[in-house]
Amino acid sequence: MKILDNYIRRNVIATTLTVLVVLLAIFSFFSFLDELEDLGHGSYGLVQAVSVVFLRLPGLAYQLFPIAALLGSLMGLGGMMERNEIAVIRCAGVSRERVVWSVMKAGLVVVALAMFVGEVVFPPAEGQARELRALASTDRSSSSSEHGFWARDGNAFINIREILPGERFRDIRILEFDDGNKLLRSTRAETAQVKGGKWQLEKVGQTDFSGPLPTARTLDSASWDSLLDPDLLGLVAINPDTLSSLDLFRYIRFVENNGQSAERWKHALWVKLGYPLAAAVMVYLSIPLVLGASRSVSTGRRILVGALIGLGFHVMNETSRHLGLVVGMPPALSALGPTVLLFSIALFLNRRAQ
Repeated sequence: MKILDNYIRRNVIATTLTVLVVLLAIFSFFSFLDELEDLGHGSYGLVQAVSVVFLRLPGLAYQLFPIAALLGSLMGLGGMMERNEIAVIRCAGVSRERVVWSVMKAGLVVVALAMFVGEVVFPPAEGQARELRALASTDRSSSSSEHGFWARDGNAFINIREILPGERFRDIRILEFDDGNKLLRSTRAETAQVKGGKWQLEKVGQTDFSGPLPTARTLDSASWDSLLDPDLLGLVAINPDTLSSLDLFRYIRFVENNGQSAERWKHALWVKLGYPLAAAVMVYLSIPLVLGASRSVSTGRRILVGALIGLGFHVMNETSRHLGLVVGMPPALSALGPTVLLFSIALFLNRRAQ
């Protein structure tokens, strides 16, 4: 049976990855066209646009995995059906349930690959793309390192050690220099939040070096004019859709501990978990669509059916997700509802085919 498992797995995974590459090429082209509209803003040029599109490929691949899994499974199993390989396998005494299990083993590999891309590759790549785009568009100097995010505007420098949701920040350091590069003032705040273009600092410690001797003072809170314009703030603002599941768990706990609503982050977490599940469901759905159909069904027809189902699922998934935020549906229901519905349909079709 290992030979059968390996053969089906190679067919399904190879066609899935091929479909994924084709989809990435198509969607990346349109994404590149969108980036061309911003050429000339600051130092944002053709090289930067290509780099941004390339860095956003993992995120795009993560979103396309369910559609690629469905189309790839339909094409892989459909090819075996057309070559009568499925019929030979069944005539050799292999039950339908065993064939289904072999296909789902391949589906588990697709799920694992989707989780790796979504949890390990996507978040840092999207962060780099956002940073590159924002910095090139605004012509501001900044960098990210293990010591946090650094930005410069004129003679002032800001260091943000930890970025939190909702334009909130923790452990802020502000260094202000004169034209001769002499340190004038050092400010440190435990937390900060951007409101109306101003930084609201909390638990502030400040040292003034402009006089003969340094003077220090502490404040419970202080208002500070932002050194970072809105475009550059987009660099450090967190989009929950680009975070890993571990970071989302962490931010949900932080928001709830601060007495704020965490619904947006919970929705993002369930959506994050939903894509790999949707990929597995798509592979499961492909089984009755292929094994329950005639061998005379063409590959083009299977691709058309798969594309329509994938497109319908994507539209339904996005609609349910945004509708859930608007009407206050439970995050798990709005994020996983379309996937559960699709699984129910696939389960019904597989049982009927038996």
